[in-house]
Amino acid sequence: MGFCPFCEGNEDKTPPEIYAIRPPGSPADGPGWTVRVVANKFPALRLEGDLDRTGVGMFDRMNGVGTHEVLIETPRHDQNLPDLPEAHVEQLIEVYQQRLNDLKRDPRLRYILIFKNYGVTAGASLAHPHTQLIATPVTPQIVAQELSAAREHYVQKERCLFCDVIRQETESRERIVYDDGQYVAIAPFASRFPFEIFLAPRKHAHDFGDLSKEDGRGFARALRDVLRRLRVILQDPPYNFVLHTAPNTSLGPRREGYWTTLPYDFHWHLEIIPRLTRVAGFEWGTGFYINPTPPEDAARFLREASTGEA
Repeated sequence: MGFCPFCEGNEDKTPPEIYAIRPPGSPADGPGWTVRVVANKFPALRLEGDLDRTGVGMFDRMNGVGTHEVLIETPRHDQNLPDLPEAHVEQLIEVYQQRLNDLKRDPRLRYILIFKNYGVTAGASLAHPHTQLIATPVTPQIVAQELSAAREHYVQKERCLFCDVIRQETESRERIVYDDGQYVAIAPFASRFPFEIFLAPRKHAHDFGDLSKEDGRGFARALRDVLRRLRVILQDPPYNFVLHTAPNTSLGPRREGYWTTLPYDFHWHLEIIPRLTRVAGFEWGTGFYINPTPPEDAARFLREASTGEA
């Protein structure tokens, strides 16, 4: 292993600490931390400045205002998320929440995306275990489409679309990967990618930032278990995971009706996508995805995987 700026003892090689879990009295930007958050050294967006949103014909243009943070999951270079003790993963989930809720205080930031790239194929430039966070001044298009579909379903049915899916899947059991009564992991019907996973709370909840300590503990246990199953079955594949939660509607002026039914129609969830296939011309040209592994088979393989734990 060569030099790694994220390893314990190299704290002076990263931007200053934004947040960390460390023993009381332990100085910032020094050893002794469990989870540590720093600004990305090469950020996609910067927090300084004004949006200066203007029209350019039918388009909008604005400055790249936002934030890009790195959440260093552990001081250990060789201990990936599935290897961490469950209590450590709970702390990581608490840090996700802390950063999400802290950034919601900035009225310029409409959406906070938490995501992980694991492996070079999945876009990771450093091997040390880390998650990333990017906060944007607009709701991303993919998220907005998901929010709109959820709202439309609620308008028609007066039920949460995601709750309906979870109810159907837990009744059929055919595509269930993990279910402890609190969280459920599903290989989605007509999955876009082999071994794609949808992980969500069974109980309706729209905002990841509102998780109780008990809910966070359950999510940590479920996430760790599912990642261990993927590693066993697919021999430690590269993957991305993306947390889809409610946009920031708590501050600042907003359009009339802007996501006003979120507490009822949206359901936060995590999407895990192993990078086993490539998106090529057919997918880009049609929006159709070729998945060689039916989700029913993927779910069965993952359910039967031995994670080495009782």
